[in-house]
Amino acid sequence: MLNPEHWDRLTAGKSLFLSRQYLSLLRDHAPPGVRLHVALVYRDGNPVAAIAAQSLCVRQDQLRPETEARARKRERALRRTMDGLDHRVLVCGNLLSSGSHGLAFADDAEPQHVWPGVTEALYRLRRAERLAGETDLVLLKDLPTGDDVASAALHPYSYRPFETEPDMVLHLDDRWASFDDYLASLRKDYRKAIKNTHKQIDDAGISVQRLAATEVEAEAAALHRLYLNVQEAQSFRLVTLPSSYLPAMARAFQENFITTGLRAADGRLVGFVTTLRDHEGAVAYYIGYDKQLAASGTPLYLRLLQCVVEDAIAARATSISFGRTALEPKARLGAEPRGLRCFVRHRIEPMNIVVRGLIDIMPEPDLPPERHPFK
Repeated sequence: MLNPEHWDRLTAGKSLFLSRQYLSLLRDHAPPGVRLHVALVYRDGNPVAAIAAQSLCVRQDQLRPETEARARKRERALRRTMDGLDHRVLVCGNLLSSGSHGLAFADDAEPQHVWPGVTEALYRLRRAERLAGETDLVLLKDLPTGDDVASAALHPYSYRPFETEPDMVLHLDDRWASFDDYLASLRKDYRKAIKNTHKQIDDAGISVQRLAATEVEAEAAALHRLYLNVQEAQSFRLVTLPSSYLPAMARAFQENFITTGLRAADGRLVGFVTTLRDHEGAVAYYIGYDKQLAASGTPLYLRLLQCVVEDAIAARATSISFGRTALEPKARLGAEPRGLRCFVRHRIEPMNIVVRGLIDIMPEPDLPPERHPFK
């Protein structure tokens, strides 16, 4: 029921995850339990902001069972915070990606004047969800750390910030026409490590293949199984993709959604990674691999990260957003941290005191290692 012309005007040139094409796809292939919400904000009759949000229930059973006593401090704190938790959360952003993919402001808008409208829209979205259950928390996901205007504008509405692990971003030199050019720009020890990974994969009889959209459809079950291998190892599984999501992305975005597979000598897929071309940049998107084979010493994960660099260079992207996990191997590829933070607010004003207290006691996120792989 929103004006499509106004939506397209606001989101043009912004994140692909805000496009109507993507949001329509997500509506049809959303993870179980996730509801989608959109809104437009107007000022004096002119559209000034587009909002894409998702809501879901967050429960303690979304944590991986505790199997080791040496769980990281952050995981232990998360476990204490979620003890007995059963809350509905409205998230401004995309639960299926890292980065700020929930808001688009008009190019000529002054953000400090638009943010009050954004908070009002989120309030109305939350209130409209009462039939699905009372929404307890509102979360603004993955805003840039240096956005002081957002911080100042959100503070009066009891939104409180907390830092997350950074997005690891590799900036691609426009002189790199191939992966060999990228390798040539690296220092000898980093270049040697990548070539050694390639050799180990080759010696294991594993080949690298780019999958067309029809092949992604045909291999949907295998891709989903490999994705679940990685997903189920995470300490906190907020959402799980349905098996139809990746084939739908491949059909919808064609050459802008690159799926690269690792195939064993017997024909089995033992790993895959997807790279999404998002305007000038690229996103290292979903990944999956055979955990048992990786545990035996075959460097599947490292090879898949390198495939993303190959694919992004071939697509003539200017940068790669690798997301915020596995900081060390991404730093070794040359990726650098880009700070992100979230803002959270409870619907009951006194509970925001508790929220602030929880944020204060949460351990600091992991810091990325400093690596200097380029000559």
